[in-house]
Amino acid sequence: MAERSCMNLYRLMAKYQAGEKLAVLTCYDACFARLLDDAGVDVLLVGDSLGMVLQGQRDTLAVTMEQTLYHTDAVRRGNRHAWLIADMPFGSYHGEVATAIDNAVKLMQAGAHMIKLEGAGFVIPIAKALTERGIPVCGHLGFTPQAVHALGGFRVQGRVEQASERLLQDAKALEAAGVRMLVIELTPSAVAKRITAALSIPTIGIGAGVDCSGQVLVLHDMLGLTPEPRARFVKNFLTPGRTPQQALAAFVSDVKQGVFPDESSHGYT
Repeated sequence: MAERSCMNLYRLMAKYQAGEKLAVLTCYDACFARLLDDAGVDVLLVGDSLGMVLQGQRDTLAVTMEQTLYHTDAVRRGNRHAWLIADMPFGSYHGEVATAIDNAVKLMQAGAHMIKLEGAGFVIPIAKALTERGIPVCGHLGFTPQAVHALGGFRVQGRVEQASERLLQDAKALEAAGVRMLVIELTPSAVAKRITAALSIPTIGIGAGVDCSGQVLVLHDMLGLTPEPRARFVKNFLTPGRTPQQALAAFVSDVKQGVFPDESSHGYT
């Protein structure tokens, strides 16, 4: 078997342009980084979801830069081929642009290949400043966990026409600012489909339907390790008789084949 090539932006875009779905999972340590990489996961995301699944927090807001740097470095050590994205935690880019640049540089030095920012508005000039400095940026629209209190809790976004149009315009603005990938979370599938069709960069859905360019889940969710109740978009791939390695391979396969998510079970209208 030929050695797998290390993922980079060129190869990610080639997969996207060829119509191949991108398989993305969160990852927080070296052991799972190796397992996910061996399973063929395209992108590892050091998400601030670590606050909830590792620390037991109610939301992601307490996660710090120091913690994100620690986990990014750990994932880097276990990863050999996958593209590695790190979340910019709450407060690390909400002030001066210079502060955001400094924090993004630290994450890149810890091993990230790309950083992720939530929202639009004030984020647009930050994304532009980072991309101008050679720091690849992934955007995040729809439900943005760092704004959970402003959004009134864990709620589907973009159900009314005005809100869906705003998401579309924000997505276009992020792409114009140089963003190279966009996570769309908790939106009706029709809205995510419209955004995906309007952009020339990959969209990664989570609770946003099958028409995105790829799918992401929280690792602990797709392994069935998080307690009930789980979000509707979650699927447990660690079914009886499967090993964790087989569950990871099943996730990658289902994403690549476009059979996950199943709109009747894991989608929103």
